[in-house]
Amino acid sequence: MAPVLEKRLPGAAGPSDNNNEDEEGQNLWSSILSEVSTRSSSKLPSGKNILVFGEDGSGKTTLMAKLQGSDYNKRGRGLEYLYLNVHDEYRDDLTRCNVWILDGDLYHKGLLKFAVSAQSLRDCLAVFVVDMSRPWTIMESLQKWASVLRDHVDKLKIPPEDMREMEQTMVKAFQEYAEPEDATPSSPQRRAAAAGEDEAVVLPLGENTLTRNLGIPVLIVCTKCDAITVLEKEHDYREEQFDFIQSHIRRFSLQYGAGLIYTSVKEEKNLDLLYKYIAHKMYDFQFTTPALVVEKDAVFIPSGWDNEKKIAILHENFTTVRPEDPFEDFITKPPVRKLVHDKEINAEDEQVFLMKQQSLLAKQPATPTRGSTESPGRTASGSPRPAGRAGQPSVTGGSPITAVKKPDPNMKAGAANEGVLANFFNSLLSKKTGSPGSPGSGAGVQGSVKKTEAGFD
Repeated sequence: MAPVLEKRLPGAAGPSDNNNEDEEGQNLWSSILSEVSTRSSSKLPSGKNILVFGEDGSGKTTLMAKLQGSDYNKRGRGLEYLYLNVHDEYRDDLTRCNVWILDGDLYHKGLLKFAVSAQSLRDCLAVFVVDMSRPWTIMESLQKWASVLRDHVDKLKIPPEDMREMEQTMVKAFQEYAEPEDATPSSPQRRAAAAGEDEAVVLPLGENTLTRNLGIPVLIVCTKCDAITVLEKEHDYREEQFDFIQSHIRRFSLQYGAGLIYTSVKEEKNLDLLYKYIAHKMYDFQFTTPALVVEKDAVFIPSGWDNEKKIAILHENFTTVRPEDPFEDFITKPPVRKLVHDKEINAEDEQVFLMKQQSLLAKQPATPTRGSTESPGRTASGSPRPAGRAGQPSVTGGSPITAVKKPDPNMKAGAANEGVLANFFNSLLSKKTGSPGSPGSGAGVQGSVKKTEAGFD
């Protein structure tokens, strides 16, 4: 018997086809539900905190306001609050990251209790801001604010097992650092754990690495790096000084497992890089920038990249200092230069000057001179003058020769001139005492002059 073939109409559906459609519908709904649950679980967490420490005038508030996208010129006191908008472009999610800025005065360090608690510590990032325009304050500032944070963490009285877990998380993150790879456009913004990542081989920590583990990530930000050129011109800083500063900061960073970045708000240098690195450390965003150590004013060293051998490369250029020398002995504060304003000197009017001199001359006392009426036969002391040589006639007191007095060598030039002039006028007056027509008057004078000359010979 021949087989019977059953012919189906084109619009008819069998029971197997209905089952397939039901399965596809269930799979569609399950995929939608799983996607929604995945999105809800992958939302950006809220409650993250950035703790900012630094000296007054270091630019910490200006820096954070610049990352926020606003020009914040007001300076607060105590504990300032800002926030950063964090946007996940891949998930189209937005959240806010709290920023707490502690005042540079240690008097306000107790206000940290309002920003950090034992429950919120694991969601914090510590940022130490130092001022590159005053490099002699860098290490002292780092040590002071790290000590403030350590004291506050100890006061929180976190259970030892929780603190140990946080410290181990920091050690693991430091050891598992790998050079970032360029992100492809199709790759998600948030990093996905690679297969077998937990089984990756990690290297042991160095001798001076994470010796002061705070249990939270730490970042050191050097502000005002545009002042490096000013230090070179005004204070004669050289490459050796800048390498010495960088080596000390990097060795300090190793102790806390911290990252390091040089920034400049004035030149807007490394600001975008700083924002991306903060988002990477706080929200595990993908980060593709490697370490930058070539430019001395744009250094960037992520946490986990550095070690003692890499820092030793800076020591090769040291000629006048050793790596272990104290920081404050080589990077000293320059002496304060007092501004001396030169007084403007105005020339005095010529007529005014001459009138002043005239008044001064008029106030001077007249120089005493010997009068013509004084007896020539006596000295100044009143004793009789010794007799002249034999045969020498005495000269009468009316003679003009006796009236002229030689100037005293000890007398000043002005006074001597006045005395000569006085004697001259006295001699003229003595000449006029005799009548012009009297006989022998002129001969007597001439004879006395000749005799006097003979006596001098």
